[in-house]
Amino acid sequence: MADKVLIYSRFPKSMMTRFAERFELLDTGGKPPREVFPAEELGGIRALLTAGGSPFGAEAMDLFPKLGAIVCYGTGYDGVDLKAAAARNIAVGHSPGANAASVADIAMTLMLATTRRILVADQYVRSGDWAASKQSPMMRPQAGMPGRRIGVYGMGEIGRKIAARCVAFESEVGYYSRTKYDLPYQYFPSLEALADWCSVLMIAVRAGAETQHVVNADILRRIGADGYVVNISRGSVVDEKALVAALTDKTIAGAGLDVFEKEPHAPDALTALPNVVFAPHIGGHTLDSHVAMQNCVLANLAAFFEGKPLPYAVKSA
Repeated sequence: MADKVLIYSRFPKSMMTRFAERFELLDTGGKPPREVFPAEELGGIRALLTAGGSPFGAEAMDLFPKLGAIVCYGTGYDGVDLKAAAARNIAVGHSPGANAASVADIAMTLMLATTRRILVADQYVRSGDWAASKQSPMMRPQAGMPGRRIGVYGMGEIGRKIAARCVAFESEVGYYSRTKYDLPYQYFPSLEALADWCSVLMIAVRAGAETQHVVNADILRRIGADGYVVNISRGSVVDEKALVAALTDKTIAGAGLDVFEKEPHAPDALTALPNVVFAPHIGGHTLDSHVAMQNCVLANLAAFFEGKPLPYAVKSA
């Protein structure tokens, strides 16, 4: 008999195909588990699969008295209460670095689209204004990439790939991270110092209580009127109200956002602004990334049911 795995978050069925070949899946469809399955069945669940950003705290864990493994689909695990899991001897796994290249690519895409005003330029062509030789202040020349100062906040796998891509564009790269690494980029001792230096702040830090709204009005002011913010981390890292104010009053020049505080709802105050480029949290949404993330999930689940340590366990608790 195949081992049972509860699918806690809502996932497209196409993304679950490989798991269904190996395990018996109990899919909640993103609904509260008790609304879908009887308590006695939930009581026997030993492993579950969740989206890393989905809230999963002590109360949810207690629905599954035999739970031994929480496996996150993707790199993030900010929704999981690690202390509660540790107290219950529940292992937590994820897919470290599996989607790093794809997320770095979307970061670069958002930066280029924002700084070069691609959406405005697209509309300028589509509207016929270019053909009619109509003047547009939004089409005035912008700074290019050579020599631009790119500040990377968070120097994990994604941050390093962003930095490497920026260097290829002949930009200067600086970074702030909890740890100073042996890297060929300028290190700054604080986020404030990085914001003072850079003209584009790339947010690639791991989300958590310590980074909640850390990119606030003060940080945005430090980036300056010619500066941009690109967020491919989590929406919680940025104070969204402060960002709207900074974009509206031209404290900063623009932003590129793949993530939001309350997904899938981007606030109207943001979507109404012409100096922002949006994506619907698709940073890691490429075929190769999904294969890599699924490989990590399969490896974690297989190891757990074989009584072995998770090969891709979350290391902090």
